[in-house]
Amino acid sequence: MEIPDVKKSSENEITEVKIGATPEEGGTRSQVVRIGGETTLPFLHFEGSTPYRPVIAMEIWDVFPESWPSVVTESFDGVLGDPAEWASKCEEEFDIDMICLKLKGCNPYGEDRSPEEAAETVEDVLDATSLPLIIWGSGEDEKDNEVFTRVSPVAAGENCLLGTITEDNYRTLSALSQADGHKIVAESPVDINIAKQVNTLALDVGFDLENLVIFPDSPALGYGIEYVYSIMERTRLAGLKGDRLMAQPILANIGGEVWGTKEAKISEAEMPEWGDHRKRGPVWEATTAFTYLQAGTDLLVMRHPEAVRETRTMIDRMMNDSAQK
Repeated sequence: MEIPDVKKSSENEITEVKIGATPEEGGTRSQVVRIGGETTLPFLHFEGSTPYRPVIAMEIWDVFPESWPSVVTESFDGVLGDPAEWASKCEEEFDIDMICLKLKGCNPYGEDRSPEEAAETVEDVLDATSLPLIIWGSGEDEKDNEVFTRVSPVAAGENCLLGTITEDNYRTLSALSQADGHKIVAESPVDINIAKQVNTLALDVGFDLENLVIFPDSPALGYGIEYVYSIMERTRLAGLKGDRLMAQPILANIGGEVWGTKEAKISEAEMPEWGDHRKRGPVWEATTAFTYLQAGTDLLVMRHPEAVRETRTMIDRMMNDSAQK
């Protein structure tokens, strides 16, 4: 019996976004990262093109991460108080593509670090690593607008990925990114209409869709991930069908979601039937990453080195296996 050919091809492609700038391009990065460009769903090479591999960024903070469990922090002993040294260790010891610097210390309900301190931290991290950089604010809109006013010019020419803009806070960061040659992360809850609205607002103030990366909420394994998977997959399908407002690469904040769950961080002593938490936690993070890769994620932000290694191995396998079929 002949097996029917059920391939579905798309004439449209996901927008390609380049992050980072080499010395020849006016920056100081040793490499650039390209994401997007697909004409098919993840790893279905027999249906279309996937020109670039999914990208892994490792998360660092500008302050000591008090909320992180020891199973994560022990991998970075001696550098957690210095984001520049932390970034350097990530680049030298782990197989990653980018550094994601989160300016948690600028939160007004935390250490309330000044915009000037944030700019100095960004300079130090840029000097310490040659990888392309994601610079993420504290999550407090008013303070982040002040912070990025100082941070964005410091990184001008490096073609960083700055985040995030939302439907309530997009003008300042969009203008700064345009002026200083950066890309931006467009954040939305798990809602396709709001994601489109954020992109529309950025477009209305003159920011090109070619310079945007979509960031939908991306909860951890076991926390509504099935629903988010379906929304993310619908976003990718819409982009492939020609909706230019949905045709941007997708970022998933894996580490930040996973390591807030009890399943990842609770110790074996507290929950012996769950097994060794030193193995369980990284597996929880890696499995979450695997899931979002299948949904269409192009850029993963991760924390635990072992989870990074497992995810890198899975990407290698899926890219190679798919390419051979």
